[in-house]
Amino acid sequence: MSEKKKFNIEYEVKSSPKILFGFLNEPNGLAQWFADDVNYRDQVYTFTWDGEQQKAKLLSIKENKHVKFKWLDDEPHCYFEMEIVQDELTNDVALSITDFATDDTLQDRKLIWDNQIQYLVSVLGA
Repeated sequence: MSEKKKFNIEYEVKSSPKILFGFLNEPNGLAQWFADDVNYRDQVYTFTWDGEQQKAKLLSIKENKHVKFKWLDDEPHCYFEMEIVQDELTNDVALSITDFATDDTLQDRKLIWDNQIQYLVSVLGA
């Protein structure tokens, strides 16, 4: 099995960091675009897709800035992070995604993020 490598992708999002942040860390917000259902208890988020559950521990959170998760069943060095980046000059907002994938799954993982973020942008009405 090939080792997972870190990758980063960035998406322009026409939203204020405060509004966007609610969609990144609140179970209700995440359930609107990231998963079918999301529950949160004791620093662990349970994400459900098509009846299948996957759990992620909240590693770090900074209000209106970033959220970092670790899948409980993933390799020790792997995590996924959603970071809000705001340009100081233009105030443009971007969502930076850091995730891990093997070489043979990298394109699929990027496509999944592309689709999820496209859905997030439509939910935001941005």
